[in-house]
Parts: sequence; structure tokens; C-alpha cells
Amino acid sequence: MNIKELFNVEYPILQGAMAHIATPEFAAAVSNAGALGIIATGAMDSEQVKKAIVRCKELTDKPFGVNLMLMNPHSDAIVEEILKNPVAFVTTGAGNPGKYCQQLKAAGIKIYPVVNSVALAKRLVDNGVDGIIAEGTESGGHVGELTTMALVPQMVQAVNVPVIAAGGIACGAQLNACLALGAVGVQIGTRFLVSEECPVHENYQQAVIKAKDLDTVVTGRNLGAPVRILKNQMALQYRKLEMTNADKEELEIITLGALRRAVFEGDMKHGSVMMGQVAGLCKKIQPIKEILDELMQEAKENKMELNKIWQELSI
Repeated sequence: MNIKELFNVEYPILQGAMAHIATPEFAAAVSNAGALGIIATGAMDSEQVKKAIVRCKELTDKPFGVNLMLMNPHSDAIVEEILKNPVAFVTTGAGNPGKYCQQLKAAGIKIYPVVNSVALAKRLVDNGVDGIIAEGTESGGHVGELTTMALVPQMVQAVNVPVIAAGGIACGAQLNACLALGAVGVQIGTRFLVSEECPVHENYQQAVIKAKDLDTVVTGRNLGAPVRILKNQMALQYRKLEMTNADKEELEIITLGALRRAVFEGDMKHGSVMMGQVAGLCKKIQPIKEILDELMQEAKENKMELNKIWQELSI
């Protein structure tokens, strides 16, 4: 069963839980447009999560989700608030949601952890999750090693739950490719950064629009916490220090508050400007609904082109 059927929505698309960007207002806008919005709660406590869920429900009667960062010290209390104010689904990151699975599922809330390896996915399925978001290294923000093209088919073969593809998806052909690999839907982040409804600073949106294919870089590999961001002054300084084996404290000084500087202040030189490798495909600001319709139309046209190719190959 695909995402459209599971949640009775128009598009098989989830919005990525981008920190400081995926507000309740933004999530509601995505859900109202026919996809599945997600509230990012990584920097919230339980009371803030409660207010965010209530606010989102005021703005939409469509299904939406909440992202739970398991490293958040308020995770237990946040789950309690989600159980009191149920949402359609929860996505998770930075840990194992196993201890919450039984409670969430009993409340009718589906659980989809974001995963970048098959081994971890198998453990999570054993713990009772409803599906897996397989995120390739092309994505913006925290990343793994495998590409989406390599990760998704291996994940589909390895687990017996639905797999949602994430990372490197900004056009209809990429959507089709993920479905061809066995995914039941996709999660998109970078393309939504250039939506009219996105609450990010104008400078951030323009940086995405101006970005070319090689304009992102991964920092933090030496610390075991790789993050894909715009190749700006801060990123290059960080990479230079990494090459000299600088200690963790020295590196953290550079990144402290860097994401907030990018999102809220529009600092494109010293901010952590998270975006995926598909930024080079995101060339204009559009309403969310227009982005979604364009993606689906591209997918239909791509499908027809593929049919012609198969006919020509006589296969």
C-alpha cells in the first residue's frame, strides 16, 4: 500500500522535518496542499510540542506528522504530549524509537524512523516500526554514506515494511526512480525550501536557487556526525580544521548557532545552510501546491518517455 492510500492524501510525498524550518504553519500548508506535512521538534520541549500540534490542527484538518529527535532530553515528555494530542504519524532520527513503539501504535500513530543503513533498519523493524524512511547521502542536513539509488533497493529487499525514499528528489523523474526501486513514497526537503510558504530567510532561498551541482559539502565526518551544507566560508573553515585533526571543542565553536544564523538571520557566509545536492534543480520560488503538481506532471511525462524507450528497445 502506497503513501496516498495509507493516509488518504493526494500525493505520495512527505515534507522533510527541517530544523527551525518545519514549523506547524509550514507543516499545515504542506498538508493542505495534498502532501504530508511534518513538524520538526528537535529544539522543543514538551509544552512547545503541545502548542505546535494544537496550532497545526487549527490550520488543517488533513493528516500531518511530528518528527522526534531521540537525542532530545525531553523525548519521553514529548511522546506523552503526542499521545494526548495524536497525529497521523511520527518520524524519528538520532536513535532507536523502540521503547515508544507500543504506545504510539496503540494510539493509532504510525512510526517511520529515518535510517541510512540496512542493519539499523532491520533492528528497528524488529522493534515494531511501521515503515522506514531510507535517506541517501544526497540529502541536506545529517547524512549517511550510501546514495539513495544504492540504499533504497537494498532496504526494500531487507525489510518487510513499507520503505519511503529520501535524499536527492526534486523532480518527477527522481520520484519515478524511487518508486521503481520499490519505495511507496518519497520525502522531500530541499525543493520545499524554495516554496512561497517556507518560513526560511529570503537569503537562504536565494542561496538554494543560485546553487550549482557541486555547491554543497559534507562536514563533520571526523566526528562521526556528517552534515551536508552549502560550501560557504564557514564550511570551508570547518573542513580545513578537520584536515588538521582539530579537537571537537574547536570545531563546535564554529558551528554553534550556525543553523539559526542561516535560517533566521540569512547569514550565508557563516551560517549552516543545509541543502541537498538537488539544490541545482531548484530554480524558482513557487507555492507548495504548484511544486507538487509540477512534480506529478513531470512524473507522468517521464513515464510516457520511458514507455517509448522500452518500445524502441523491443523489451
